[in-house]
Amino acid sequence: MSAVALLQSALASLPEIVVVIGACALLILGQIVPQGRGHLLVWGSVAIVLAAALATFMLANEVRPAYAGMFIGDRFAAFFKALFYLATILTFLLSRKYAEIEEIESSEYYVLLLFALSGMMIMASATDLLSIYVGLELMALCTYVLTGFLRWQRRSNEAALKYVILGGAATAIFLYGVSLVYGLTGTTRLDQIAAAAAGNPGDPGLLLAVVFIVAGLAFKVGAVPFHMWLPDVYEGAPTTITAFMSVGPKAAGFAVILRVFLNPLVVASDAWIIIGVVAIVTMALGSFVALVQDNFKRLLAYSSIAHAGFAMLGVVAGGADGIASVMLYLLIYTFMNLGIFSTIIMMRNGTFSGEIIEDYKGFAKLHPGLALLMLIYLFSLAGIPPTAGFFAKFYILVALVERGFVTLAVIAVLLSAVAAYFYIRIVMLIYMREPEGPFHPALTPSVRATLAVTAAGTIGIGLFPAWFLKLAQNSVFGG
Repeated sequence: MSAVALLQSALASLPEIVVVIGACALLILGQIVPQGRGHLLVWGSVAIVLAAALATFMLANEVRPAYAGMFIGDRFAAFFKALFYLATILTFLLSRKYAEIEEIESSEYYVLLLFALSGMMIMASATDLLSIYVGLELMALCTYVLTGFLRWQRRSNEAALKYVILGGAATAIFLYGVSLVYGLTGTTRLDQIAAAAAGNPGDPGLLLAVVFIVAGLAFKVGAVPFHMWLPDVYEGAPTTITAFMSVGPKAAGFAVILRVFLNPLVVASDAWIIIGVVAIVTMALGSFVALVQDNFKRLLAYSSIAHAGFAMLGVVAGGADGIASVMLYLLIYTFMNLGIFSTIIMMRNGTFSGEIIEDYKGFAKLHPGLALLMLIYLFSLAGIPPTAGFFAKFYILVALVERGFVTLAVIAVLLSAVAAYFYIRIVMLIYMREPEGPFHPALTPSVRATLAVTAAGTIGIGLFPAWFLKLAQNSVFGG
């Protein structure tokens, strides 16, 4: 690679470079920050992410291929990176008090989050199956460690162990699919795979490769039948990490799915049958199993599974509208899911964990403002208008109907009605039951800021959905 090409590649990947160098600097800084000054680590982490966001914004208006076609900077990648920045910054803010309470306030905690962010950023920009793998593993290895950060708790250790074992198996499956693609096409670059596959449509070997790649990526987004790790990991991990994993890595997985399956492997048309079946089964399992959950984090784990299934329907719809609907869905999901997790995190105070659903009985009678925020997030997750969650589902349904998948759209609506029950059940507990004791939410300034941002996003997108849809449409593979 010539010096000019190397410089151009470095410029295209400047946001990733900023995050990685910043994470290394933060690791060193963490060794000299005195005890009790953990807020310096939080604000240092936020500053690093904001610097990367500025670099992304400055480079977003031009398509920049890099590293011999293995990486690209375009509007599609910029959209997802903005989503990752949002999720990571809000996680840092939520961690300010929570990390202190759980005694996990160390530079390694924030550094691992930054390296996980860099992995997700690489996944969003990767245009080669091997660069996708590098980003995927960088993200996964960091989240494995973060899941077990409460190392003195048995459930956290168990969650990390399950995550590592099953994650390693999913990675092996993904790599086997990559090896099949390479054997059939002689390349791992997505554009070259597209050219090779176009000359031999319907190749059963290519379809088999698609099945293995779908399986590996389905694990990352929590789709059935690769969902079994998700409830235990969500319950055992620190709640801030659960909140982060529920939106960041999931969005990164969908960024890869959209770039891979709506571009080079579209010729393997039978793959849409597989994805459609997986989407419906994922929605059904997540919706029905969530009905019997008593732990809030496990309920949100199955909720996350159901939402992953709904988002996959946008992949089935395909086309620019289908891609844009999935991108908008993930943006809205980031706001409303981090919002509801914020309410759980603020309840962690003293010996009170806020993880049991019954603990929220009568919450509205003592804290009506916070209860209203929970109502907004839960209604949005249920898809009740005029919240943003309604429009997230609406645009995917429109894309399905326009492509002729009316039956899938009807099934999705019916399963959404089932899912609405367990959200409304929590609302009933909050508003219709008497409190059994006082609540002492840990409402620090950083938690208040997170609640304000997530509520504004959930309500704002609900009021102006067309503007945000247009933003997603302009970001589809460079607009």
